[in-house]
Amino acid sequence: MQRQTPARHGGESAGTLLPQTIETRNPGLPLDMDWVMSVQANTSAIERRAGSIGARRSVKKDHQAAWLLKAVTMIDLTTLSGDDTPGRVRRLCAKARRPVRDDLLAAMGMGPITTGAVCVYHEMVPTAVEALAGSGIPVAAVSTGFPAGLSPYRLRIAEIGESVRAGASEIDIVISRRHVLTGNWQALYDEVREMRAECGEAHMKTILATGELGTLRNVARASLVCMMAGADFIKTSTGKEAVNATLPVSLVMMRAIRDYHQRTGVRVGYKPAGGISKAKDALAYLALLKEELGDDWLTPHLFRFGASSLLGDIERQLEHQVTGHYSASYRHAMG
Repeated sequence: MQRQTPARHGGESAGTLLPQTIETRNPGLPLDMDWVMSVQANTSAIERRAGSIGARRSVKKDHQAAWLLKAVTMIDLTTLSGDDTPGRVRRLCAKARRPVRDDLLAAMGMGPITTGAVCVYHEMVPTAVEALAGSGIPVAAVSTGFPAGLSPYRLRIAEIGESVRAGASEIDIVISRRHVLTGNWQALYDEVREMRAECGEAHMKTILATGELGTLRNVARASLVCMMAGADFIKTSTGKEAVNATLPVSLVMMRAIRDYHQRTGVRVGYKPAGGISKAKDALAYLALLKEELGDDWLTPHLFRFGASSLLGDIERQLEHQVTGHYSASYRHAMG
């Protein structure tokens, strides 16, 4: 299976579409407590490094448009509201198929693009699967008692299987935060390992809920344990916490991914989620990704934004690039 994503960096022409091959699954490895306990986090140094990204890394005009188009292909277009309806999900899926207006793409010399996935609650998986049929866009389902992860354990495991059987090809699971806060790394490993097994062929994104883990060291250790347990992606947040994705947390998680790759040769994906709503924020995350993990991670198979409103702001910026004018936000509704 291959997906087509735009590439306008690295010497490629504006209209080039490069096929991206899906990464091999992360098989995981036995829990290595020596490795886990050796992980530390220098908070002040991490914050200085993260703070330098927005100040130093800026792209303009055509280069900015190219990066924003790349960002579009990496969005998990998301609706996770209690008032979701089949109609809303179908409209969101239509937006995922054509996330940027055809006239804007044509003006920039680009062919069709899509978002990276559509993310919904289990109840809406069949609707999303039907609406996206033939598009190649995967359906991601949040699972395991999202967002708190405090429902009965057997029900959390069963929920994964139900979503896979309904057609979800990606599962976003939430961990039990208490295992991190009490330092019970074996329990966290066992939990994520069982969830990974229940996912079967579906790719598993493990949500750490980093805003509730207390320290950056806990974030680093939890990231490593979840990768050892077989997570295909590690993800910051559910989007429901008081603090969601931040650049310091992203730096910690990206460096954990880099360390895991250096030791095992396996590339694990990264997904910041929650609070990323502006195009300039997307550019900052992509700059950090490129600097910390390199071009190999600049693909929807290894990086996603968990977002709903981000796409609208990106489309506004692209329209400004083409016309020289900003349009009203309501002209770029998600559904």
